[in-house]
Amino acid sequence: MYKLIITAIVIVIVGAGVYYSIASKNEDVRYVEQNLQTKDIKMTIYKSPTCGCCGKYADEMKKQGYDVEVIATDDMNTIREKYDIPYDRQSCHTTVVDDYYIEGHVPMEAVKKLLKERPAIDGIGLPGMPIGTPGMPGPKSAPYEIYQSVDGEFSIYLTI
Repeated sequence: MYKLIITAIVIVIVGAGVYYSIASKNEDVRYVEQNLQTKDIKMTIYKSPTCGCCGKYADEMKKQGYDVEVIATDDMNTIREKYDIPYDRQSCHTTVVDDYYIEGHVPMEAVKKLLKERPAIDGIGLPGMPIGTPGMPGPKSAPYEIYQSVDGEFSIYLTI
């Protein structure tokens, strides 16, 4: 009976190890596939030289596989004027990808949707610095309403 119990324990341990190994490889494959889809997409993130959360947002974009350039500037107003982002729609950094802007700590789901669908809009954004978004620590406390802009007109792009 003792041998049977030991054998069962060994089988469970080996099975768990095999399962973990397979699951881990599947996760690695998903990570590699995701990064292959994003590796040729260049992002430029404009941020204040003193902003730490913007650097964390850039790190998350790099982790997702994007080719990220961070430009620290004391003149964020010029960037926002160029993309026609009014004060009440601003956050702490502005990302530029191709012809789009991404204002603030926009969650990855919205960024991926934008870059996959390539809609006829100027950009998307999430005003302020909401807790729980990429680069901002803490748990999500409410839905995030990401806006879209078309020729200075704003509407909801996605609620996450």
